[in-house]
Amino acid sequence: MIWSLIVGGLIGWLAGIILGRDVPGGVIGNIVAGLVGSWLGTALLSDFGPSLGGMAIIPSLIGAVLIILIFSWIARKMG
Repeated sequence: MIWSLIVGGLIGWLAGIILGRDVPGGVIGNIVAGLVGSWLGTALLSDFGPSLGGMAIIPSLIGAVLIILIFSWIARKMG
């Protein structure tokens, strides 16, 4: 469980770097984006490529990028 949180945080952080923006919520936002992104990416793209902590890296990263884009869009619309 702790390993999944660490990997989720790293995936969320990498997705933020790819997009060139901070994830809303800081470290907690990174973890949420990574975990939800992992679920979304795996659901949409299956689990292919290397995995770490039970998460397929490539689909997880793609999913986290999508989650960050959605979070950023919602935050911009609300504020």
